[in-house]
Amino acid sequence: MKGIFITMEGPDGAGKTTQIRRLSQALEEQGYEVIITREPGGTPISEAVRGILLDPEYKEMKPETELLLYASARAQLVGEVIGPAVDAGKAVISDRFVDSSVVYQGIARGLGVETVYEVNRPAIGKYMPDVTILLDLPAETGIARKKDQAELDRMEQESLEFHRKVAEGYRRLAARDPERIQTIDATLPIDTICDMIKDKVYRAIQSK
Repeated sequence: MKGIFITMEGPDGAGKTTQIRRLSQALEEQGYEVIITREPGGTPISEAVRGILLDPEYKEMKPETELLLYASARAQLVGEVIGPAVDAGKAVISDRFVDSSVVYQGIARGLGVETVYEVNRPAIGKYMPDVTILLDLPAETGIARKKDQAELDRMEQESLEFHRKVAEGYRRLAARDPERIQTIDATLPIDTICDMIKDKVYRAIQSK
């Protein structure tokens, strides 16, 4: 089997964790060995960087610092986990990848889309996702969901206006790359979303 790299994107509260778990089960039933990872994180080094990035105490962090830290964590994850797994014929599902940096730092923080891609080129190498599932959700809905959960991290504590920029940024990015980025309405029932994701991922597998 050829390896496949799948990413799950969307605003905070879109339900990525639930859908990643269900997709993993479906792919295992198809015969894949599945690796689930997340960004920032996924390796001991990357998880250490995650701790810095999401710590609410670091509110003074500059957008440029944020961008470079995300890229650093990504480089380690790609080199240690994603690249070797895909090359070995496994299915990798990542909760966020470079599209998150494009949206959060490039668009919402105003650093620029091309700047983010340029900074991340050494981190990514040849490993762009084969298919990206975008769970589209209004910012207000996502933040309301997160506030019902645990304590919010530094990024989740950003203003509603920031999260609106994130939600719109994802839509802009999907319009720019509609073949790779498959958009699904995250307000639909969970089972419906799951079926739509499986259909889109199976199509991506067949096209490889």
